[in-house]
Amino acid sequence: MRMSATLPVIGLDGGLSKYLGDIRAFPVLAAEEEFMLAKRWVDYQDTGAAHKLVTSHLRLVAKIAMGYRHYGLPMADLISEGNVGLMRAVKKFDPDKGFRLSTYAMWWIKASLNEFVLNSWSLVKIGTLAAQKKLFFNLRRIKSRLKLLEAGDLAPEHVTVIARELGVDESDVVSMNRRMAGRDSSLNVPLGESGTEAVTLLPDDAEDQETAYAHREEMTQGRTLIAQALDTLNEREREIFVERRLRDEPVTLEELGSRYGVSRERIRQIEVKAFEKVRTIVQAGFVPPAALPAP
Repeated sequence: MRMSATLPVIGLDGGLSKYLGDIRAFPVLAAEEEFMLAKRWVDYQDTGAAHKLVTSHLRLVAKIAMGYRHYGLPMADLISEGNVGLMRAVKKFDPDKGFRLSTYAMWWIKASLNEFVLNSWSLVKIGTLAAQKKLFFNLRRIKSRLKLLEAGDLAPEHVTVIARELGVDESDVVSMNRRMAGRDSSLNVPLGESGTEAVTLLPDDAEDQETAYAHREEMTQGRTLIAQALDTLNEREREIFVERRLRDEPVTLEELGSRYGVSRERIRQIEVKAFEKVRTIVQAGFVPPAALPAP
């Protein structure tokens, strides 16, 4: 599906504010119209129908991309990557599964943005372990909750709290905080000769009715898909996945290794295999267990 050339882009003339104005011109689709357009794409590869599906969700991409602005990356790049995720979602969307495109697309948009942010920051610098990625994507949220966004270096007691909550070493928290502090960009920097601050060009963070409904649908659909995906795992895979991925405080590899009488590396292998199974099913919108190879 090649349509990126016909989508609005953030240019030098007007920048972000002009882009946000341009995408507001595309109408939000009613459920019935969205279904019919999706069917035309699935059944007949109608690129015109796919284009309407994409353009009607550009505002959703912009809103999600705004949530990644604190990583210090250009908004134009974030929105562009989010749009790539949206187009992938439209390409794979199955309207017969009964949920709205916005619910399904959120998974793909966020996946594209996560991948882009990680690649931009360099996995060599931030580490490749799941715990370090978790720290990368959650440190700012926790600092915000603790009212520490402007704190610079963290006090030892705050480092301890964050490390314990995320299950990482305190040295990793200190290191990651310093790396990220250098990449945050101020939203109060004047833009151009007008002196307009960047923050004034951002959309209202308050959820509109459509987005709030989409979030509720996403949570419901997400729980359903994960539950269905877990049913495809054998008992050991399921328990290890739950203990390692769904707990607020994951059980250690050593503890699970002792429980099952195997090495910590074997537990890690089972965890990775189970995660890949679950991710494949969730991203595909769930494939019936009968169509999957036996565990």
